[in-house]
Amino acid sequence: MNLYLMRHANAGIRRENPALDAKRALVKEGKDQCILMARLLSALKVQADVIVSSPLKRALQTAQFVGTELGYEAKVEVSPALGPNASYADFLQLVEKYADREDVLMVGHNPNLFKFLGQLITGNGGAGVRMRKGSVARIAMDKHPPLLQWLIDPRMARSFYASVTKSSRPKTSRK
Repeated sequence: MNLYLMRHANAGIRRENPALDAKRALVKEGKDQCILMARLLSALKVQADVIVSSPLKRALQTAQFVGTELGYEAKVEVSPALGPNASYADFLQLVEKYADREDVLMVGHNPNLFKFLGQLITGNGGAGVRMRKGSVARIAMDKHPPLLQWLIDPRMARSFYASVTKSSRPKTSRK
């Protein structure tokens, strides 16, 4: 299985009240990040068999925007195992549930998402991997321990797109 872990896109400023914070929606920049990252995933030929999201609004919106751009037609599944207070054991159970799928996209939150990623790839939890908002990591789960193949954030994706639109050859005149 290829597991794609994605941190939710930008949802503005965190709210102190947990009930209000759970309802925090994506801001315009966050929606743009979703479109950008979905296009990048599409260019990398990612076809999600299943998309699973944290129950919080910002993660669910991220999953839905990315799914729409990828042409994902099924309903985004929701799991508390991707919520901000989820445990690593809950996360592993969720991964195991979809072990028979080829490409699984899971959308969650920091700090637990980068801790889960660190534990997956090291086996001991000694490493953390920085995931900016909107970042996507691809992990090959068939390796032991699982192998982080790449991690791309929206800043890097914008740089890729900017460099692709410019010609790499110097301009020369043929007079």
